[in-house]
Amino acid sequence: MSTDTHAEAWYVLASSNTDLMSESARDGELDAANAALARTLAGYDCHLRVLWSPLHAEDYAAEAAAGMFTAGAWDEWAELRVRRLEQIGLPTRHLLLGVRLTERTGQAQTLSRRGMQEGLGLNSASLGARELAKLDAQMRRLGRRLESSPWKAVPASVEMLTWMISREQHRNAPLPAPTAAGVISGAKLAALTRGRIYPHPDHLRVIDAHGEVSAWVSVLTMSGFPEQMEIPGAGEWLRTLSEINYVPDIPDDELPDDIDPASLILPVSPEASVRFRVQPKREALKKVDQARRLAKEQRRSAAQQSAEEPGRDIEETEEVMAELTREMRREDLTLVEDHPRIVVTSTTSLDDLRARVDAVITHYGGSGIEVSVGEEEQRELWLESQPGDQVRVPDLGHIRDVTALTGSWWWGGAQVGDDTGPIVGYLTGSTPGVFRNDVTAGSDRGDATTTAYVGRSGRGKTTAMMLSMLDAGFRGAYCLALDFKGDLGGVVSAARRYGLNAHLIETGPRFAGAVDLFTLLGAEGGIDVARGEVPAQLSIAAPEHLRERGAETPITHATNAVIKAGDPATWKVIEYLRQMQDPLARETGEALYELSQNSLGAPFMGRPTGEAPPLEPKPGIWVVQMPGLALPGADSSRSEWNPMQRLSVALMHSMLAYGVTTAGRRDLRGLRKAVCVPEVHVLTATREGATFLQYIARVGRALATSLLLDTQDPESLVKLVGVIEQLTTVAAFQLTTPEQQDALAQLLGLPKNQHTRDLIQDVGLLPDREIRHGHCIIRDRRFSCATVQWDVPSDELLALLDTTPKATQGGNDSAVTMEKVDV
Repeated sequence: MSTDTHAEAWYVLASSNTDLMSESARDGELDAANAALARTLAGYDCHLRVLWSPLHAEDYAAEAAAGMFTAGAWDEWAELRVRRLEQIGLPTRHLLLGVRLTERTGQAQTLSRRGMQEGLGLNSASLGARELAKLDAQMRRLGRRLESSPWKAVPASVEMLTWMISREQHRNAPLPAPTAAGVISGAKLAALTRGRIYPHPDHLRVIDAHGEVSAWVSVLTMSGFPEQMEIPGAGEWLRTLSEINYVPDIPDDELPDDIDPASLILPVSPEASVRFRVQPKREALKKVDQARRLAKEQRRSAAQQSAEEPGRDIEETEEVMAELTREMRREDLTLVEDHPRIVVTSTTSLDDLRARVDAVITHYGGSGIEVSVGEEEQRELWLESQPGDQVRVPDLGHIRDVTALTGSWWWGGAQVGDDTGPIVGYLTGSTPGVFRNDVTAGSDRGDATTTAYVGRSGRGKTTAMMLSMLDAGFRGAYCLALDFKGDLGGVVSAARRYGLNAHLIETGPRFAGAVDLFTLLGAEGGIDVARGEVPAQLSIAAPEHLRERGAETPITHATNAVIKAGDPATWKVIEYLRQMQDPLARETGEALYELSQNSLGAPFMGRPTGEAPPLEPKPGIWVVQMPGLALPGADSSRSEWNPMQRLSVALMHSMLAYGVTTAGRRDLRGLRKAVCVPEVHVLTATREGATFLQYIARVGRALATSLLLDTQDPESLVKLVGVIEQLTTVAAFQLTTPEQQDALAQLLGLPKNQHTRDLIQDVGLLPDREIRHGHCIIRDRRFSCATVQWDVPSDELLALLDTTPKATQGGNDSAVTMEKVDV
């Protein structure tokens, strides 16, 4: 950004996730911020802006249309979320830093010699190409140094600067487009800054193009700070901007009778403008030493002129200055002169503005910070807050060590989740924002692909996993859910409601042959795999006394014969056994036939009835419900298994073999895939199940297969090293026992201490100690942690996904229990 007198470089700063950051990590980041100010920005005039903008929900619809969603009625699904985003109205925080690069002395005279048209910017930019290139190089050189700071600064785009300037006019006029060289000047710049603002003693009025007041603005000054401030705490005076709320004055007759009192509490969204200059170390040391010498001379003079002791303030000043000198020589510590201003805006009325101003003053007053309206100086203070301007009210500044500025943690707050992808909830930490989570994106970015939903029953983890499954389905993925609890039927109903291919497969005669291994493994050479897997499965299901007599041999013979005959099926193997001359074969066949009539045996070795489609690896959502499984313990021997346990293991064998084979099929490598396992402790209790989970977790990236795990038992999960190493996201819901809380803390990467246990205990509770469904701690792929509320975008969808005992999903008329996430 260039003016007639100087040039400024503007950068967009990134937020840091500090809400749940450990004390040592916070200290390290604060030291890095101090070093960035002392080493990189020393001697520069800087301008920090903390701005807010409403979340543009229509942008999400554009993302969906651009290819984020491709399956089903994706446009209706995206519109559902857009309406919800408009309803909750989350603001977005923007952090910008301007740095004055150079003074443009003599540029005005040079400009006048270029002629009137050049000066108006009608023919070309007022900046010459060489000067522009030189300034661009300076900006990028400084930007590379700031990029490694905690703020991860990147140069601001022309569009961002245009938005920052135009927003002050509160007009809806379209933003001017930059030239091919990325410059806005002349007439376009004049149009961008055109507007009328009338100053009053305690506020300003912004006038729109029709002559009406479009906004009321008041600039507040921060004239006094406590001598010492704690961080975390009141010392974070810029981070807490998002925490300031107020209750607007609404006439009683305009309030509905059933209004929720909480809905009357609205965010003030005050903005900050802080101009500062970090003094070079030598200059700062000289000032500190002068203050120390002055205090020393005052102390000596007081001692010589009076028998009384010199004032305690004088002695304390001398001691503080001496200690500050030692710290500055030893650390990256220097002085900064800063001029903090708070800009409060209302587009409703002057009374509403004053209510917001009172809320800001009260908020900071509770921390001992003196904030007041800049009486009779609103014009100068407002101009001072504009980019390209300068300090106009210098007597309202402060000179202090840089920690007083960095300790405000203007870049701190809450930030977690993916940068792009489906929006599934919103942040509940100190800064507002949306939470994005794309469970299928790990493979695309060459990262791990496992997501874990952990917490006690009834806290929303299963519903959260179903929301992730639906988003994956709309992204064109194939989602296979192994439902051991029997409460995922609602996701099938929801998927069908929004046009996705969705199927529910249950145990019982109706679904006979639905998970026959010959059918599941039949594609791409799968018959050769089935040649070994089917005899192993039938041997598991066969009674132990037959297996001890050698039943595996006739089972293998029958399998090979059926394959050779063509169109193989497990029920045909059983029929072949029943017709063999060998008595052992016939006895084995009869035993397996009887077991195939069982609800657990029918899906993998029963004769299909044609009532239900078989399980197929096609895009959509496929839920296999197996609520009646009775899996044996990992330490029990096969000879100890009862018939139900044998059938449970055999049925599980079908699903695991299918999962492994489907994930590894070369013809499906381009298809997004997700294996979803609620109540995963059912699998971790068996050797075969634990091996399956670790295999899918480890090869998921290469095979474009994501693994979604839902469990109440993090202790058993942390023992699966292959799974833990591949976790990309952890959704941690409430747990109440110390042992489980410590295991969950390990998954989150948080310290195992009482503070973390209390955090995990309270995350599932409202302020009145009632259950808060869907609220959890998220650990994302960057190992950042923040609290998040999973959000179901409509009451209709909430009813479809309901997992409480009263719910009945209509897809197959089977009752299921579902957990509820509050809207």
